[in-house]
Amino acid sequence: MKKVLIYLSVIFLSSLFVNHPTFGANSPPVKGGKLPVINLPVPKNPNEKIYLGISGDGFFKIHQLKTTAVLIKIFNLYCPVCQSTAAAMAELYHQIENNPDLKGKMKLIGIGAGNSLLEIEVFKETNNIPFPVFPDEDFKIHKVLGEVRIPFFIATRMNPDGFHEIVHTHLGALTQVQAFMDLMLEAYGIHQEGLQKKEKLATSTGDESSSPDELKLKVR
Repeated sequence: MKKVLIYLSVIFLSSLFVNHPTFGANSPPVKGGKLPVINLPVPKNPNEKIYLGISGDGFFKIHQLKTTAVLIKIFNLYCPVCQSTAAAMAELYHQIENNPDLKGKMKLIGIGAGNSLLEIEVFKETNNIPFPVFPDEDFKIHKVLGEVRIPFFIATRMNPDGFHEIVHTHLGALTQVQAFMDLMLEAYGIHQEGLQKKEKLATSTGDESSSPDELKLKVR
């Protein structure tokens, strides 16, 4: 009788996992949490390798990137809202790259949940995406991230112990680029008090060579 009860219990517990796939699954990323280990293919494009600070072939992990902060966009080629955020992400990339005090410290990457490499290339070409985007055709990464709804943005910061802390998450459309940029700076602990002081100093001295994008901001 005891063996029968044990057998039935095993069948019951197994059915929970089969009929409810989220039972025991990974939870979506949240602020203050740790970014799960994610393996991505090394890009073939040499410029993208330089941007990421990696070399060789095979795969790499996000924590291996030579940067302080990483903003990850999870999307799908056939998601209309994801398409609408593409231009904003491209603009955000250029704002970061044109700021000598942010360039190299903040990196952007995209992950296409359910998209093949060919679909990723179509997305990049159609939307003039200047940063690396990776396929997740089998949804493995999407599952590791708790099968989040899309588009989903994850801002992470490298801690001294070597893991990426999640400092901000965002679900849905992204159209106000400057507002989102300000939110990212705040999340990353980049203070802009010095920005206003230097703007006033430049104005009072008549020095127009230093724009706000050129002022020193530190990711800490």
